[in-house]
Amino acid sequence: MTSRGRERRGHGGAPAREDLTIFLSGDVMLGRGIDQILPHPGDPQLRERSVRDARTYVHLAEAAGGAVPQPVEPGWPWGDLAAVLGETAPDARVVNLETAVTTSSSFAPHKAVHYRMHPANLPTLHALHPDVCCLANNHVLDFGTEGLRETLDVLAAAGLRTAGAGRDATEAWRPAVVPLTGGRRLVVLSVAHTSSGVPPGWAATATRPGVALVADDVDRSVDEVVASLAAVHTPDDIAVVSVHRGSNWGYEVGAEQRRFAHGLVDAGVDLVHGHSSHHPRPVEVHRGRLVLHGCGDLVDDYEGVSGYEEYRADLRLAYLATLDPTTGALRRLRMVPLRSRRLRLQRASAEDAEWLAATLDRAGRPYGSRVRTGAHHLLDLATV
Repeated sequence: MTSRGRERRGHGGAPAREDLTIFLSGDVMLGRGIDQILPHPGDPQLRERSVRDARTYVHLAEAAGGAVPQPVEPGWPWGDLAAVLGETAPDARVVNLETAVTTSSSFAPHKAVHYRMHPANLPTLHALHPDVCCLANNHVLDFGTEGLRETLDVLAAAGLRTAGAGRDATEAWRPAVVPLTGGRRLVVLSVAHTSSGVPPGWAATATRPGVALVADDVDRSVDEVVASLAAVHTPDDIAVVSVHRGSNWGYEVGAEQRRFAHGLVDAGVDLVHGHSSHHPRPVEVHRGRLVLHGCGDLVDDYEGVSGYEEYRADLRLAYLATLDPTTGALRRLRMVPLRSRRLRLQRASAEDAEWLAATLDRAGRPYGSRVRTGAHHLLDLATV
């Protein structure tokens, strides 16, 4: 890992002075109801307590927001986000893919919810043009090791980089490396913690497929992450740790979760990309580095599902983090408010953007962050 304050050099030894912008999202859940509206829906069978057919979630969304055309074009779920990314042209795109991509019917036991997308629907993921799909989460093994192997094979065959899951621990803990302009690289390690619902038995071992699961002990888990990054990281790289940790609901960030994020930054990580919560959680800047404690869902099929209405889970955020490429320090964070309607993302209204800004500003004050609305209803972090 790099030491703080070291200047990163551009190609040929010249200082790399231009901005580096990374798009980051929370959970991308393309299974279940989303899979059913795509051109190649898989088996709709579910084993949930009250829902046995994935098409039920489509009906709930239609009852809440209006008819959904079927089948939709592959880019339908992204909606207005595609235009946002076209306008902002981020240098890299990192998402948490919380869906098995498989035809397996091997439902993981003792789980209340299972997500799978038919491999033939992969053009929907491709439409977002992700540079890294993070897989260390509590749904990638919803259809067992058979489903995980197929997921890895399908994504690799499509040329999509993955991190956080593998056929053994070596593969699961191997960071993804994205070439950037100027000879730099983005190094992304994806890890998970049991607090997000990952069963302990999902941890990858030398002989078992699984995910990169960090230890409960914070110091030990930081050491594990740093060791994995050090195997590929160079002084010119930007290091991102994507972590699936914490509960689904609520704005408070646990003390151990903060200690872990701060420990990573102290060890040289440039950005901590947190997710697991179904709605956005507070943003923090530690030693000049961005810590996203919970990005919230980006795409899911929860429209029309009652409960937790106070969190406005229909509102989503796309994060655009601009870093200083010579130091990795945060220069600017823009957050694009979106709303899910008819299983499709649309730009949020001015009123919804103000609600998000006020909510995140209030929730972030204990962590030293302030959020304001800016031009075009974008949300800006005011403490950079």
